[in-house]
Amino acid sequence: MSNLSEYKGKLIAIDDAVSKIKSGDEIIAAMCASEPQGCMERFHIIADRVEDVRVFSCLTLKPYEFFMKPEMRGRFELASWFHAPGPREALKSGTGTITFVPNMLSRAASDRISVRQPDIFFGTCTPPDSHGYVSLSLGITYEKDIIEAARLVILEVNPRLPRTYGDTQLHIRDVDFFVEHDQEVPTLPAPTPGETDLMIGAHIAGLVEDGSTIQLGIGGIPNAAALALRDKKDLGVHTEMFVDSIMELYELGVITNDRKSLKRGKFITTFAMGSRKLYDWLDDNVAVEFQRGKWVNDPAVVAQNSRMVSINTCLSVDFTGQVASESIGPNQYSGTGGQSDTAQGAVTATDGRGKSIIACYSTAKGGTVSTIQSTLSEGSAVTLHRSNVDHVVTEHGVARLRGRTVRERTKALIAIADPKFREELTSRAKALNYI
Repeated sequence: MSNLSEYKGKLIAIDDAVSKIKSGDEIIAAMCASEPQGCMERFHIIADRVEDVRVFSCLTLKPYEFFMKPEMRGRFELASWFHAPGPREALKSGTGTITFVPNMLSRAASDRISVRQPDIFFGTCTPPDSHGYVSLSLGITYEKDIIEAARLVILEVNPRLPRTYGDTQLHIRDVDFFVEHDQEVPTLPAPTPGETDLMIGAHIAGLVEDGSTIQLGIGGIPNAAALALRDKKDLGVHTEMFVDSIMELYELGVITNDRKSLKRGKFITTFAMGSRKLYDWLDDNVAVEFQRGKWVNDPAVVAQNSRMVSINTCLSVDFTGQVASESIGPNQYSGTGGQSDTAQGAVTATDGRGKSIIACYSTAKGGTVSTIQSTLSEGSAVTLHRSNVDHVVTEHGVARLRGRTVRERTKALIAIADPKFREELTSRAKALNYI
């Protein structure tokens, strides 16, 4: 049988693909720009005949009916590795259809597979090439591992997806069913940095040496950091998420990947999300390697990069250096993601020159709350253990915590807190016998 014939023989309609789901099934869906939106928008149509279906996903982009409506309780449950706005809203409204999966992103696939074999994987891919291979395109954080473990593999074929390189190739013989779904690839506009973002970005840039390998996320602060890196030379990239600002720094000649100690000359990433321009740039770009999250985010792998700099953000930090990045008190807001993975890798870099940077605004809730706290709010999840914290940055400066005592940490953190809270924080520190 020819590759084309085999492919056509596996083509089914979206509703037929959704009908493969049975009561009690465990479904895993690809994340972010790889999200199988055609199928996920139709999961709810089988609600009247299924019970106890769990759908695992990460950064779910749309508020799908299968978890947004309270009548789906007992029918579907979204098990999220990282909450996005839709799941946050459903959780807040009490639909009873949302749960969170504590995880390190590098182990998301392996940890779940150790609990139970996934029943169905839903993902996306490019059309097959003449050799019978599709590209998983914009993400293989956990996707490739789940494909290899799942009982059934269903992929949405979208001709608008870029064909990427690395470990993204998959032969049609390894897929059970295809559905064709031509849609715009989900995009994520880069936010315009505000004045505070730019101040934080400048402090971050001061910590980055020429020739460093960087991990850079998305949001106002990382985008501002990218802007501030425009005068650097010969930077390299080993990052969980590939965003527009990385492409822009390459086009400016700031990123060359020439001085990397691991995979020299290559961008290393595990998933990408950004503009259409970014997707067109990634298409057929051999300089960019997508590799599995269990390798890209493995702290031991991250540590092999020369002058590794991990740049992440958080919600709050306490005097001892505990970092809360995913919950507000007991309320889950986002997820651990790869923060702990990359931060640990950076501080244990084998060349001894790695740096982990945790950045945040000095205040929250319209300036009424200090993000530098004496103790974390009750119920807060500790995303990064205080023993692994290196540099903390706000718009008021940099506090280096690695190797320092609680007394030294407390003083350094108060110094970068918003000035209107420093007296109160100092008083609290004395009451705790921290200073």
